[in-house]
Amino acid sequence: MAAEGGGKEMNEIKTQFTTREGLYKLLSHSEYSRPNRVPFNSQGSNPVKVSFVNVNDQSGNGDRICFNVGRELYFYIYKGVRKAADLSKPIDKRIYKGTQPTCHDFNHLTATADSVSLLVGFSAGQVQLIDPIKKETSKLFNEERLIDKSRVTCVKWVPGSESLFLVAHSSGNMYLYNVEHTCGTTAPHYQLLKQGENFAVHTCKSKSTRNPLLKWTVGEGALNEFAFSPDGKFLACVSQDGFLRVFNFDSVELHGTMKSYFGGLLCVCWSPDGKYIVTGGEDDLVTVWSFVDCRVIARGQGHKSWVSVVAFDPNTTSVEEADPMEFSGSDEDFQELISFGRDRANSTQSRLSKRNSTDSRPVSVTYRFGSVGQDTQLCLWDLTEDILFPHQPLSRTRTHTNVMNATSPPSGSGGLNPGSNGNSITTPSNSIPPPLPRSNSLPHSAVSNTGSKSSVDSAIASGVSKFATLSLHDRKERHDKDHKRNHSMGHISSKSSDKLNLVTKNKTDPAKTLGTPLCPRMEDVPLLEPLICKKIAHERLTVLIFLEDCIVTACQEGFICTWARPGKVSSHKQMNHI
Repeated sequence: MAAEGGGKEMNEIKTQFTTREGLYKLLSHSEYSRPNRVPFNSQGSNPVKVSFVNVNDQSGNGDRICFNVGRELYFYIYKGVRKAADLSKPIDKRIYKGTQPTCHDFNHLTATADSVSLLVGFSAGQVQLIDPIKKETSKLFNEERLIDKSRVTCVKWVPGSESLFLVAHSSGNMYLYNVEHTCGTTAPHYQLLKQGENFAVHTCKSKSTRNPLLKWTVGEGALNEFAFSPDGKFLACVSQDGFLRVFNFDSVELHGTMKSYFGGLLCVCWSPDGKYIVTGGEDDLVTVWSFVDCRVIARGQGHKSWVSVVAFDPNTTSVEEADPMEFSGSDEDFQELISFGRDRANSTQSRLSKRNSTDSRPVSVTYRFGSVGQDTQLCLWDLTEDILFPHQPLSRTRTHTNVMNATSPPSGSGGLNPGSNGNSITTPSNSIPPPLPRSNSLPHSAVSNTGSKSSVDSAIASGVSKFATLSLHDRKERHDKDHKRNHSMGHISSKSSDKLNLVTKNKTDPAKTLGTPLCPRMEDVPLLEPLICKKIAHERLTVLIFLEDCIVTACQEGFICTWARPGKVSSHKQMNHI
């Protein structure tokens, strides 16, 4: 898709780009595709997807790649930045009739040099378990389509399990399977286990244990993607109804929700430490949601069409100490921040206690994430300290339930008094342009740890105050204007800013969510701008994966591209211009 008003330069596909880390370069010899390298005619086809696994072989070349193109599924040794791809020798290749592969996932727990367990979901609803090294097909689930007849949208092994896996469908249902159990010869009967706001979970009712173990019905319309938290305890789901829903996976409790600006949400990912969730979708935005506070903390505007994949880059996250002499906390605490320890509760408490210390300056953390879209563009974003922990202007106060709403008066419940002199010390901003006032006092952080286990209700129940915005009105108006031609959902005038408990009703009216904690207005949250936004393909992008020495992208033509990170390819091959 050509950029609006773009000439030759705008439509030119980039093969390299520069960020603060240095030069990222496309390695043309490391491109994976069908063996004939012919662009795939993707009309009416399912998105190209890529899965990786490391089989820990002794050669040091243990990475394996799986990708689907149309009716075909390929499994190769992935040589990354080291050697050229040899497409003439796939380890395994499969061509399916009557149905197409839509998604796949390796079990990293059980993978060896001799055997891997690969789940493959299909457009007609089946799920296949195969071993592409042994070239075996061990099982087919939902074979007769008695469980669900709709397309499989997402399939993943349950973290830490050798046998459990979760499957989402375009019907809006998710099913928990065990590879050891059969699916039965009749349609399953279900018994209600738990019901909540726009979701229900059923168990399978039968004399002998059979699949599925659980059936989740989530939201309205297709369930487009789900992602497990790094510790495996929580599950984030995004649906065509525009909602992000985050569940405690084991207790089947709803932890929090968020609504897109308009349209469906298509993709979701977790930060490496489990504190933040990023979504992308049909509003062309990326949205950053705080897991602890259960609220939108930022949006990113850069794509010109639907956002198809979002992903955090765990290898490009900087941790800077403002003043080493004033750091409060043990060396272990500091190492925890650097390594993104998985214990969310402890690390959250640790960071908040550091930030609340009156005699120390905060540790600065920057998260890097990326997005790709149907506009053929790759965007990289930095989520910086001043967005994660916004400083308050004088005489303002916030609580962890803050709704950034211009029409509501500040609430003092749970925070510091408006007259508190805790706001007196100012620090310069890090990366966001003025005029966002900065101070070293963080009244909302002082109480936010009380919300670490908050439910949806408590996350939106109280405390609203005006956020110091980024002078976003012009950009917001432009964004609104761009979409008014084609979309109306996000622009229905909302009179619901005083109805902060909308989500507790049986049905949430999408037209009334704008201006509430579920979906703040554009001017009420910081608007991120991408570090880079580059056109890197001819067809819509469907894959973005961050690996240790490279970034992997793929487009609907069936080309999987490897971008070497700075310093990961020999210098004489690199060019000095963009």
